[in-house]
Amino acid sequence: MAESAGHEYDGITAYLEGDFRPLADAKVSVMTHAFLYGTATFEGIRAYWNADEGQLYALKVTEHLERLRSSCKIMLMNPLPDVQELKGIVVELLKRNAFKEDVYIRPSVYKSTKAIGVKLHGLENDLYVISVPFGDYIDTATGIRCATVATRRTSDLAIPARAKIAGNYVNSAFSKSEAGLNGFDEAIVLTEAGKVSEGSAENLFMVRGGKLVTPGVNDDILEGITRAGIIEIA
Repeated sequence: MAESAGHEYDGITAYLEGDFRPLADAKVSVMTHAFLYGTATFEGIRAYWNADEGQLYALKVTEHLERLRSSCKIMLMNPLPDVQELKGIVVELLKRNAFKEDVYIRPSVYKSTKAIGVKLHGLENDLYVISVPFGDYIDTATGIRCATVATRRTSDLAIPARAKIAGNYVNSAFSKSEAGLNGFDEAIVLTEAGKVSEGSAENLFMVRGGKLVTPGVNDDILEGITRAGIIEIA
C-alpha cells in the first residue's frame, strides 16, 4: 500500500473552506466535530498520468461527486455546491498541483462546528479537497494473499453502507490490520450473516464458471463507482 513520509507533501496546494491554500496550512481545530466523532463524508478519486499524452486522467469524477452529495444528505449536511462547481474545484486543484504521476483526490465534507456532543443535526459543515501523489493501493504484480477475517462488516442497519462516512472506516482499519498482522496483504470481510461482503476498503469480484460474480448491494457493501464500471464493461 502506498505510504508517505510526510515531506513529499511539501509545496502541494489544498482547498479548504472556500480557498486554495498550501496543504501545510489546511488545518482544522481539534475541537472540530468531525475530528471528535468521525462525522465526515468523502470520496477517493483516482487520476492516472499518461506520459505519452502528457495528460492526467481522473476516473469518473462526476459519479464520485454525485455520491458525495448523496452521502451528505444521509449525514444531514447542508447543501453542497452542484456537481459542476465541485468538479471545477477538483480540476483547478489538479491544475495548481500539476502532478505528472498517479494521484489520489479526496473531496470531503465534514461537520465543522466546534462542539462536544454526539449528534448530526444542528451542526455546520464545510468542504476540503486534497490531491496527493499516490501509486497502486495494493502491489498486485505478483498476486496478493488474502484472509477471511473475524472482524465483520458494519451492518447497513447500523451505518448506511451506501455512504462513504469517515467514522465507518475504523471497521475497515480493524479488518486491514487483522489481515496484515497475520501475514496477509488484504482482508476478505463477511457480513454478520457470514456472507462475503467486501475487502477492507474495496469491492470484490471473482470469476466462477466463466461468469463474473460479486456480492450484491444487500450484502452491506459500498456501491462502488469502480464496481459499477467493471459491471458495465463485463
